[in-house]
Amino acid sequence: MSGHPLHEILRPKSIAVAGASEMGRGAGFVTPLQELGFKGKIYPVNPKYGGQEILGLKAYATVRDIPDPVDFVISSIPAPQVLALLDDCAVKGVKGIHFFTARFSETGRPDAIALEKEVLRRAKAANIRIIGPNCMGVYYPDWGISFNSGMPKQSGPIGLASQSGSVTHEIVEMALTKGMYFSKGISYGNAIDLNESDYLEYYTEDEDTKIILMYIEGVRDGKRFFETLRQSTMKKPVIIIKGGRGKAGTRATASHTASMAGAMEIWHSAVKQAGAVEVATLEELVDVATAFYYLPPVYGKRVGVAGGSGGSSVMAADLCEEAGLDVIPLPKEIREELKAKGNPIWDWISNPVDFSISMGDFNSSGDIAGMMSRHPDFDLLLMFVNPPNFRGPRRLGMGPPDNINEYMQRAGIGEITKPLFVVVDDRGRSVNDDTGEANKKLIEMRQTLIKNRIPVFDSISSAANTACKFAEFNMRQRRALLASG
Repeated sequence: MSGHPLHEILRPKSIAVAGASEMGRGAGFVTPLQELGFKGKIYPVNPKYGGQEILGLKAYATVRDIPDPVDFVISSIPAPQVLALLDDCAVKGVKGIHFFTARFSETGRPDAIALEKEVLRRAKAANIRIIGPNCMGVYYPDWGISFNSGMPKQSGPIGLASQSGSVTHEIVEMALTKGMYFSKGISYGNAIDLNESDYLEYYTEDEDTKIILMYIEGVRDGKRFFETLRQSTMKKPVIIIKGGRGKAGTRATASHTASMAGAMEIWHSAVKQAGAVEVATLEELVDVATAFYYLPPVYGKRVGVAGGSGGSSVMAADLCEEAGLDVIPLPKEIREELKAKGNPIWDWISNPVDFSISMGDFNSSGDIAGMMSRHPDFDLLLMFVNPPNFRGPRRLGMGPPDNINEYMQRAGIGEITKPLFVVVDDRGRSVNDDTGEANKKLIEMRQTLIKNRIPVFDSISSAANTACKFAEFNMRQRRALLASG
């Protein structure tokens, strides 16, 4: 069990929502708690509704008026009212406050900066920890806590710390399309108290979290953060995206969360030295997380590439090499095995394997994929496939597959035992798909692959980039382990 202070703060037995109402953002914090099935008591707080009901729950004029203990408070009240709220929370012995409330230091106004400092001073005096301000707060599906309606109730091994609330929600939604779920997700905004280092420490200790994702615009204490990051990456993969990398992004960062973006050259170097995986986009963040979510470790970059035809195979080789993978020649043993089986194209085939020269014979293609998987020269495989044409013509006596599972079997996907990265090429599928059948099959294929714990990518470049970063992290981990004895 984690001994970090966040372990207790994030597992409250009661939550008060200051600024609760039947409509708007006030309802937006009560409703998600009800939908996700929060395990404790929910207390709406609003002086306009004291003694009445909000969303079926008894409302109180102030936190001080609540007769029972209150562990955690969500504040969605205007900034000028927060000091009175803090005083009430001190009286009630509240352990933590999430301030959705904004318009503090991020505005750059002297009075707002002074107010933020006073909030922190009073919170420390009362031994209250703060998440925020200016943030969406906590998503903890196993504890029934969420800041938005419709977020998944199912939990998983990913822990997310994000300075942006909208990015938190976007990452969760993107991950869901790839079958991935979260232990916790925390949007932390201005981070006047608990900051990125605290959340990183917490996720490193948290038994429910196996993969850590971070969206960071700036750090409060660079030395502490990078030392924490170095310690964390020795135990778990940490994947980071930095917001505010350019001049425009730096200006936006200042007005968003009052962070200092910092020199990017220093940032890149420090992240690399700490052993974390740095990415440039949210799509890349989710793609790289997919490999850690589904695959066993990969300790080399020698890749077998299969699928496509002609020029697309050539491009696949280029993209893999440019990403940092090693597209090795097809081993002699595989050619000999194909020859012994009477394969008429045994001497044509190379790596990448061009499926077009098999004239659509998926049985032959599947054999080759299986051979590559069994051969010790390959560390991982990358396949790119077109969704099957279930109404297509017969080729070489082989009709179209009856279902997705048959297609996967013919393509050899089920025979591959090495870590596999699959690109599903859906270009042009929806243009003339009047019945929607092709799109249905495309969705079914993606779902079947994910169900079989096979990560799916939208492009060869994203799959190759992910594979390389995944392999480099695992290779670095193994080197560190060997060096430590």
